[in-house]
Amino acid sequence: MKIYFIPFLLLFFCSLADAQDQLDTMFVGKKVITLSDVVIDRNLNVPGFINKIKNDSSYYKAFKNLHIIGFTAMNDIRLLDKKGGLDASLFSKTKQIRKNNCRSMQVLDETVTGDFYTDNRQYNYYTAQMYASLFFTSGSVCNETNVVAGTEFSTEGKKGLNKHKEQLKMLFFNPGKKISGLPFMSNKTAIYDDDMADKYDMSIDMDIYNKTSCYIFTQKVKPDRTDGVIVDEMITWFDEKTFEVVARKYSLSYDAAVYDFKVEMEVQMTTFGNLTVPSMIRYNGNWKAITKKRERGVFTATLSAFE
Repeated sequence: MKIYFIPFLLLFFCSLADAQDQLDTMFVGKKVITLSDVVIDRNLNVPGFINKIKNDSSYYKAFKNLHIIGFTAMNDIRLLDKKGGLDASLFSKTKQIRKNNCRSMQVLDETVTGDFYTDNRQYNYYTAQMYASLFFTSGSVCNETNVVAGTEFSTEGKKGLNKHKEQLKMLFFNPGKKISGLPFMSNKTAIYDDDMADKYDMSIDMDIYNKTSCYIFTQKVKPDRTDGVIVDEMITWFDEKTFEVVARKYSLSYDAAVYDFKVEMEVQMTTFGNLTVPSMIRYNGNWKAITKKRERGVFTATLSAFE
């Protein structure tokens, strides 16, 4: 009798394991989402959560918020040779001043090495140009807002290197959104769409990040599905209560005839009053355009003293 009972016990426990496996995953459209035990216990509305992620504007708005406040920035930009040695660099402390609905910038301290600048003090590297367009202000810029509703990213009217830089900025601000102007690849950036679902492993977990309880959404390309993918991996920490982005890490890569890039980014947010703003941005990128030599750039922006 005991001999017959053992198979039934095995069948019972296997059934429990299968039931648990079913609870650990969920289909949202064609996307298969793996859920941790703590997320299951929270009864998270997963389809609603994915929809919030897909339509999130808090990340871009955090950068837009920098245009309407003052802050101090520590800027560390390094351009490397192919062996990892230093070709050129800039280390500076800058202060953005917001007054009478305009913003301007003071350079409080600056150390430069190599050929970071041209003879007429223009940026000699497009990594530096891109950094400057994000965090430096030339002259006085007025009448800006932090409104993001209705914003559409576009490369219309831009050509050559300026177009490539704009595309990369669009990927920085809105990773996961469709990016126009990437030949044959525009739809490949829309990683939350069902058309890309079979290329990624996706999961939701929870943890504390900078004293904030967060949902952690991870999307990583499957090892055998890397062809035609731009966003290789993205991990985002969302505030459990507001669903705003608290931090994000992502890896991007693209290879075409005219240019290629491989970039890793990390962004941490903080709050100032009722505004969410970036407090730290790290970048490690390798970028080559057909008209320029290959650049290997590393930069860190640390923002503080918001006012």
